[in-house]
Amino acid sequence: MSVEPVLLALKALFLVLLYFFIWRVIRSASRELRVAPQESFILAPSQLAAEHPAASGGRFVVERSKVVKPGRTFEAGPVPLTIGRAEDNTVALKGDDFASGHHARIESQRDGVWILDLGSTNGTFVNGARLDGRRQLREGDVVQIGDTELRFER
Repeated sequence: MSVEPVLLALKALFLVLLYFFIWRVIRSASRELRVAPQESFILAPSQLAAEHPAASGGRFVVERSKVVKPGRTFEAGPVPLTIGRAEDNTVALKGDDFASGHHARIESQRDGVWILDLGSTNGTFVNGARLDGRRQLREGDVVQIGDTELRFER
């Protein structure tokens, strides 16, 4: 008995099994696509606020500032609030020589509103205490960045 016909039969069997495997994978994948419609994992800010009320944050009221009108408010919502001297910040403190270009960031998360100093030169202060790292804000906290003071409200 020759070895060549046996090898040829094994090759043919391998090809049949390979095509059968590919057919099963395609059939299974197409069945999954028909059963579950694809949902987006990206939420609009309004959807996030509706699903997670704590993430809606609060607002910041300017108490004292040389560059921003006192009484002006800034909403802390699902999109981070950035504060600094550079024009691309949400709260731009142009002309405040004691504020860094990108001084601090405020983020609303499920467990509350947090402030983070971004490595500023003169520091960020919450209720008169220098911020070291991140800190969760409570209603009535006063945040000082440069010569500007902002009060956090719910």
